[in-house]
Amino acid sequence: MKDILNLLAKSKTPYHLTNEIKSILSANNFIELDEKKPFAIEKNGRYYVSRNDSALIAFTVGEKANGYNVIASHTDSPCFKVKLGKALTSAGTVKLPVEQYGGGLRYSWFDRPLKLCGRLCGEVNGKIVSTLYQSDERFVIPSVAIHFRRNANDSFAVNAQTDCPPLFALGNDVGSLKAHLEKSFPGKLLDCDLFLVCDQEPFTCGVNDEFACAPRVDNLTSCFASIEALINAKNDNFINVAYLADNEEVGSRTKQGAGSKFLFDVIERVNRALGYDTEHLQTALSSSFMVSCDNAHAVHPNHPEFSDMTDSVLLGSGIVIKHHANQNYTTDGLSSATLKNILNKNEVPYCDFYMRSDMPCGGTLGAISSSQLSISSVDIGIAQLAMHSAAETFALKDYFTMEKGLTAFFNENK
Repeated sequence: MKDILNLLAKSKTPYHLTNEIKSILSANNFIELDEKKPFAIEKNGRYYVSRNDSALIAFTVGEKANGYNVIASHTDSPCFKVKLGKALTSAGTVKLPVEQYGGGLRYSWFDRPLKLCGRLCGEVNGKIVSTLYQSDERFVIPSVAIHFRRNANDSFAVNAQTDCPPLFALGNDVGSLKAHLEKSFPGKLLDCDLFLVCDQEPFTCGVNDEFACAPRVDNLTSCFASIEALINAKNDNFINVAYLADNEEVGSRTKQGAGSKFLFDVIERVNRALGYDTEHLQTALSSSFMVSCDNAHAVHPNHPEFSDMTDSVLLGSGIVIKHHANQNYTTDGLSSATLKNILNKNEVPYCDFYMRSDMPCGGTLGAISSSQLSISSVDIGIAQLAMHSAAETFALKDYFTMEKGLTAFFNENK
């Protein structure tokens, strides 16, 4: 239990998550590959490759390599990105200009502990490099008092431009944000990818500590579960792949997102490095299977009316298999049956999710990945509450059920 909470606490941005996953993989005898160099791959080997420091593909090679078992998840979560421009001064304070990243619940960010995290980019000894950054200081977005906004409990719409800049300093002579960041960079700071993230410490709750509440539950729980499953599974017939893509919350259409060729490029290079031709690749892909692993909505105890009448997705009910007629999720009858058969054989509990027919359905990275790698796919996740809040809630037992289910998939889909 402590491992997942510690990982959620430490992985404040995709850059920090990728760095953390690299350490875990290296400790478990995975070899890092460089996209800029030829891949040297052997059967029964363990490898990983990263892109942009925010996306990663790890894989284990079976003896026969007849196909690919892929689990796809995403490294990013809704937050605010900092604009490295002119500081804002108002009412004797300096504020930080920010813009919303992804579709978060903005009101949940007020009056919480926040930090600046990401990467700093610049010139060191004639080379452009980046370094991880996490502020020692905390920041806050202050609410407007109820005395000034009497309708706040009834109909307050949060404006990202005017309501969300956090307090940076008292007074107007503190200097620029860039000057502050330069103290933490070993050379000439030129730019950054800096985010305002929730620094709420993950905690357990409930009379039996059966729930966990933390930032970035969506979708870091899937990332960690897929990596844990990859480490513990073994499949002599297939190549098992854990794909951690970035930028799902903003559409995935980046060089490190699920809309890129990152996954296909790596699989193609693995096939070639093992000495196989294009025909073998196409044959292997036709036998392959993807699990798009993002989280799912549990029935809300205070508002069950938001869920469909068929919905059985309760906290603690196991792996959620997600369905949608318009293919917002990639699940179809055959892919669902394939996974359910594996889960049944391994006594892994699961349930089915259907969105209300009169409400729009969110999407995930599965459908976008399928446009680049056309293989059979199913969308799953663990049930959670308050999705896209600054802090989200899930049942701890569901996380460990997901680990068990993903391990079974890697072991048994042949």
